Amino acid sequence: MSDCVFCGIVAGDVPAFRVADEPAGVAFLDTRPVFKGHVLVVPRTHLITLTDLPVDELADYFGLVQRLARAVEAGLGAGGTFVAMNNKVSQSVPHLHTHVVPRTKGDGLRGFFWPRTRYADDAEATSYAERIRAAL
Repeated sequence: MSDCVFCGIVAGDVPAFRVADEPAGVAFLDTRPVFKGHVLVVPRTHLITLTDLPVDELADYFGLVQRLARAVEAGLGAGGTFVAMNNKVSQSVPHLHTHVVPRTKGDGLRGFFWPRTRYADDAEATSYAERIRAAL
């Protein structure tokens, strides 16, 4: 879709700090991360919710999400990850996307009231993207 920012990222028309670009989907840093290293994973096709994802694409898509969860943990030295997806309600971009958020014990994340932060600059964001990409 021409007006979908995630479709623009997939197409390469909208800049993003990519950490993966595969047939199953594209992964990139969230511009307003819960914690630095917060990745969004999107399918290449414009789909709005999880229920729109064809059954024959589930294994490849969630295989990519699973590998990114492992990479975020290993690449950033995180204690674990929080993996989540909104469908319609609280879905800020109407394109299916899965959040992979690095977690550490005592990081302050409580329930669904997520604090947001920003990268200091593009160099810092690039560093996070490279570390995750290297761990893939």
